[in-house]
Amino acid sequence: MADVRIFSDLKEDHDRQRKLLDQLAETHGDSEERRSLFETLRRELQAHAAAEEESLYATMLADPDLRDDARHSVSEHKEIDDFLGELVEMDMSSSGWLTKFKEMKHRYEHHIDEEEEEMFPEAAKKLSDKTEAELARIFEARKPRELDRAKEEAPGDARE
Repeated sequence: MADVRIFSDLKEDHDRQRKLLDQLAETHGDSEERRSLFETLRRELQAHAAAEEESLYATMLADPDLRDDARHSVSEHKEIDDFLGELVEMDMSSSGWLTKFKEMKHRYEHHIDEEEEEMFPEAAKKLSDKTEAELARIFEARKPRELDRAKEEAPGDARE
């Protein structure tokens, strides 16, 4: 049996993110709760995407059979980052903020469902136990550093 820790790590993050998305969707106006939940979600999504790209996606991009899936997912990460950048700039008390948030929520849930149902199983077929263990090690080391980095780094087009 393969060391699927990389996929369980990613799924664990996705579950935490789904919960934050649902909690945030229930908030109202420019409240402390909305601000706090959004900041937690923003940091979590930025850190997750960076760590996932530096571990799993980097390896998938090197494999011709997995490259298209990885490119597709990287482009979806950029799309979500752009949504986050727009939301940071918007007035949280406006109806436009909640509309934009719900659009982002829908796109992100589609993205993580697609990863879990299609991309992860396909990658698991191609990756060796040793590679999966190494990817988990890289992800688990990168994620805390990326969370720290996300505290200071804004999302969206301003990022380099």
